[in-house]
Amino acid sequence: MSLPHAILTALLERPSSGLELTRRFDRSIGYFWSATHQQIYRELGRLERSGCIRALAAERPARGRKKEYEVLPAGRAELTGWVSRREDPKPVRDPLLLRMRAAAVVGTDGLPDELRRHLALHERQLADYADIEARDFSGGPGTTTGPTPEKIPEPTEAPTEADRLRHLVLRAGMDLERRWVDWLTEALREISAAPARPDGA
Repeated sequence: MSLPHAILTALLERPSSGLELTRRFDRSIGYFWSATHQQIYRELGRLERSGCIRALAAERPARGRKKEYEVLPAGRAELTGWVSRREDPKPVRDPLLLRMRAAAVVGTDGLPDELRRHLALHERQLADYADIEARDFSGGPGTTTGPTPEKIPEPTEAPTEADRLRHLVLRAGMDLERRWVDWLTEALREISAAPARPDGA
């Protein structure tokens, strides 16, 4: 996924200013695609110059008012084409996995503490996702009967396709966090069970 497509997605969900976009990246989109404030503002400029988005005219011009952006037909066409475009999975590049390989050569001194720290971070992220699911998708896996971050349906409103797709994204995040929790728990168990390495080995 690329940053321009993440921005186009967010703006199609709701026209926003650059500041609002950065807050949304910090809160929700940032769970699966992160970007700095500078990167977002730079990309907004590129998208505007390419005719994919435009700044909305302010009802009453005022000093310091933040420009809000909306997606133009060219931007929607770009995003629509990107959704169906072929793209191979990206190789995993996680420093922790490389450090485990290095530990196989130089020993695991200090590594268990770092693994426990990562385990706590993943457990916390999983708990945050569970809170979001309970708040926004209260029917549990596969159902979307609660409010989404962008829209609060009436209590009797059936889940929309957009609701179901957002829930699928959230569930993917939850599954990844559970896998990390399981793997880190197993790694700590393996390290604690391994015999001590002789000095200089």
